[in-house]
Amino acid sequence: MTRRSKILLTLGMIIAAIVIAVLAVNIALQPSAPSVQFTGVGTSTWYAVHFTTPKNPPKESNPPDSLDAALARLIRSAQSSIDIATYQFDLSNVLHAILDANKRGVKVRVVTDIDILNNPKENQLFQELKNAGIPIVGGNSKAIMHNKFVIVDKRAVWMGSWNFTLYDTYRYDNNGIVVQSAELARNYSVTFDKMFNDKQFGPARRRGGTTSYLTIGGSVVENYFAPEDKVAEKIIARLQQAARTIDFMAFAFTDEAIGTAVLERAQGGVVVRGVFESTHADSSVSQYGRLKRAGLDVRLDGNPFLMHHKAFIVDGKTVIFGSFNFSRNAEEENDENLLIVDDIPLAQAFAAEFARVYEQAKR
Repeated sequence: MTRRSKILLTLGMIIAAIVIAVLAVNIALQPSAPSVQFTGVGTSTWYAVHFTTPKNPPKESNPPDSLDAALARLIRSAQSSIDIATYQFDLSNVLHAILDANKRGVKVRVVTDIDILNNPKENQLFQELKNAGIPIVGGNSKAIMHNKFVIVDKRAVWMGSWNFTLYDTYRYDNNGIVVQSAELARNYSVTFDKMFNDKQFGPARRRGGTTSYLTIGGSVVENYFAPEDKVAEKIIARLQQAARTIDFMAFAFTDEAIGTAVLERAQGGVVVRGVFESTHADSSVSQYGRLKRAGLDVRLDGNPFLMHHKAFIVDGKTVIFGSFNFSRNAEEENDENLLIVDDIPLAQAFAAEFARVYEQAKR
């Protein structure tokens, strides 16, 4: 190599080093994308997901990251309308947020289960809403109105496994998510109006008016309501796509077809782990015994109260969750709702919660 060639080579290396350094500085100065915080609350540009952290004995202190505090904040943000469909309700801070919104002129409507509404031991806060002039419709006398969702200003939806009660907040394992999406809010509003305006509950509710497939914040979201949308087959279709892992937390898991889908994927090499709520696991129709006998890693929960999640995490990227228990009643009789979300950060947040519940079950 000539002296000239060596000089040119050295100059080239110096220039390359300068370019790399400049690029590194530019990358470092770029604003970072929002990340999920695994401290009980996962956040994104379009959702915030919350998980309960039960204590034994319970500590009912309304910390800022508790689900009741988060829901109360959402309700206080309302400018024009709040529609609430809840199976149970005994949270005073949420009650006060609703009453304050009503006083501000926000239009509030409520749907609940007819048996809860007529039960003096369960309906005290509903009566306070009625006394404030807030209209309430009760329905589904043959099964249960099992939804737990809130629509604020036709722009945001709260949903999940969490009933609006002290026990669900501070004793039971639960999830709740608020999604900022007018399109998703429209789906929930259509279903709410069928219950509130048309008094259609359970199998009597007609199909139509909702959009099952949405794209929110770049993520694919499927949205279904039971019993009109045949939700179990939608869950099965997603489980059948599992290539690596299926993790689940199940308050009630009695649907044989869903159990078969899990078992078949396990036989196909997919790693399956599951936690069952122990109070239902010894039922003759529970899938716990069936999956356990097949050698799958399924366990009874370790919460001395209730493990109330109803969620599947598939391949670390898809989450299936909502009010929908994996049962025939949920499929055919109850009023239920479900999301299937393809979003890795959300799946990671649920995976962190699964890891906590799974470790507690192991102990």
